[in-house]
Amino acid sequence: MTLQLTKKHSFDAVYDSQKVYRLILEAMSNPGHIVNIQEYADKLYGGYPAFLAVAMTLLDNEVSFHVCGNRPLADEIESLTLASNVNIEEADYIFAGNSSVIECAIENAKCGALADPHKSATVIIQNNGISALCLTLSGPGIDGQAEVMVTQTVKDAIAMRDAQNYEYPQGIDLLFISGAGELFAIPRLVAEREGT
Repeated sequence: MTLQLTKKHSFDAVYDSQKVYRLILEAMSNPGHIVNIQEYADKLYGGYPAFLAVAMTLLDNEVSFHVCGNRPLADEIESLTLASNVNIEEADYIFAGNSSVIECAIENAKCGALADPHKSATVIIQNNGISALCLTLSGPGIDGQAEVMVTQTVKDAIAMRDAQNYEYPQGIDLLFISGAGELFAIPRLVAEREGT
């Protein structure tokens, strides 16, 4: 009798991670521009395959993370990436899988220091719903201003982040991922244009 081992995930930690990383960079460089990582998320299993694709791309044993209110997802990320699962205030990456934990994630995310603004957190948010709200964005990566259609989740998250009144250039980066693998970013210095 021969024993055959099967892999739970078929996501390639090198090649697929490189492709997802390029898509995340494209999204971060072009705030509000949607990229799709579904092709790579489909190689992972569980309730949050797109979160796992991002985690396997951005996390390793030198960074830390926190998952708000989802212990099984935290365990899966920890076993796949070897990143440290820490308190929310210390985490480099925070995963918010439902709208009820977004406010807590944003309020507790580290925002960097004036001397080291890059030592801030990235909050990855599950973004399901219909993009029916128009948002006008301005800031780095945007020529003047850009109008994008977003969900209520996105609009609320940006409002919560802006309510923190970070001192320039501090802040947190937001990544939004839909169940269909659509990903877009709102970097820390990009804001909703007032009066919209």
